[in-house]
Amino acid sequence: MSVSLKKGQKVNLSKINLSKGNTSGLSKVMIGLGWDPIKKSAGSLLANIFGFDGADYDLDASAFLLKNGRLASQKDIVYFGRLQHFSGAVEHMGDSLTGDGAGDDEKIFVDFRRLPPEYDRIILVVNIYQALARNQHFGQIRNAYIRIVDLTKNQEMCRFDLSEDYSGAIAMIFGELYKENNEWQFCAIGEGTIDPNLNSLSERYK
Repeated sequence: MSVSLKKGQKVNLSKINLSKGNTSGLSKVMIGLGWDPIKKSAGSLLANIFGFDGADYDLDASAFLLKNGRLASQKDIVYFGRLQHFSGAVEHMGDSLTGDGAGDDEKIFVDFRRLPPEYDRIILVVNIYQALARNQHFGQIRNAYIRIVDLTKNQEMCRFDLSEDYSGAIAMIFGELYKENNEWQFCAIGEGTIDPNLNSLSERYK
């Protein structure tokens, strides 16, 4: 049964044991990001009220691979500009510029079996590309979500609503996958930020 994560859970950093009930252990997951494109007919109204330029929202999902809780190298960032980690354990399936189409618009796959043992945390983040220049923030985006799917069972484990009261935020620290007692778990964070780009977000973990 999928867990619907809420913003309030970031206070308690609620933990979901992703391996529980899976006798073979959790081996591979997919992180899916989805959102809806703006309605073109509403573009001029948004521009008049909010200074919005009518451009589509371009959300970008990324993963930071940490060693001992620290981002040691830029090579440990997987995003639309670096689609695969050198270990082959984390792979980004490509950039969506508009959110057009049903289902997940961006996907990141994590294969825990291929992840070198020195990596103990994977931070999952989402940011709006050129948000400041376009006067965009999460409070304007329709039906945005991020979810985790267990690929061995093809089963959604948890989902986070990115459209829930994040007005003013242009980036989001969704949560982290982390290893504890040889099991991978997930901690929901749900922290909206005003980091203007991925480099700014990554500085938090160096």
